[in-house]
Amino acid sequence: MQPVSIGPLVFAGDRLAAVVGIGAFMIATAILSSRLDPRIGRWSTWALIAGLVAARLGHVIENAASFAAEPWRILAVWQGGFSWPWGAAGIALVSAALVRTRYAAIGAVASLAIGLFAWNVVWQLTNAMPPTPMPNAMLENLKGGDTPLTAFTGKPIVLNLWASWCPPCRREMPMMAEMAASRPEVTFLFVNQGERRAAIESFLSGQKLALPNVFLDPRQEVARHYAMPGLPVTLLIGPNGKLRSVHVGEISREALAAAISRLPSQ
Repeated sequence: MQPVSIGPLVFAGDRLAAVVGIGAFMIATAILSSRLDPRIGRWSTWALIAGLVAARLGHVIENAASFAAEPWRILAVWQGGFSWPWGAAGIALVSAALVRTRYAAIGAVASLAIGLFAWNVVWQLTNAMPPTPMPNAMLENLKGGDTPLTAFTGKPIVLNLWASWCPPCRREMPMMAEMAASRPEVTFLFVNQGERRAAIESFLSGQKLALPNVFLDPRQEVARHYAMPGLPVTLLIGPNGKLRSVHVGEISREALAAAISRLPSQ
């Protein structure tokens, strides 16, 4: 999905859609609570909490093996990871317990419809991803020499834009290194944005990270080519070199694995 910049803030398209949808839902319930039934407001609070908790719990259960190795990530909600069928079940349970009158039922259905409509509008506007080809940039390889990024086409590509000063980049990098080592059918490219060789080497050695295909992009040509406004960014690219999807911000192991699975193999 395309990232969206609002002032100094950068949102992934799916997260902006969720924020707008929740905001529209809460505004609708506030209005309907005052016009139809004050119990709609109480229902909306509990429905939102139950929906989010159930959606997160469902995602954890569906990916139990991954979370078992790193249970602390259950609370890392900033990485994303929600199962919306589970969320709908949580909302349904709360609704069955709290919606007792006809007017409350009308308000609940109307507010949910308004929230879903707002979410869908933003989702549709940001979901379109132009199949941007890889740039013809000739970048310096950390191991020496210059290499064009287009030399890596022919296999699915995960292209990560990062910098050592970026906290989310630092958090996701060990997972990225593990994924790169375990997925030989995918080419991982780590394109550093704007830092000198000494800073990159110091970070990688200090963190004991062994990354393949680390490149220096001192003028941030790749970020400008894809019009990426922030870091970190993970671009999923098909074997033909065309962009398929983008994840803005820290990415979880589950989200990365799912994105890779959607890439064509040839």
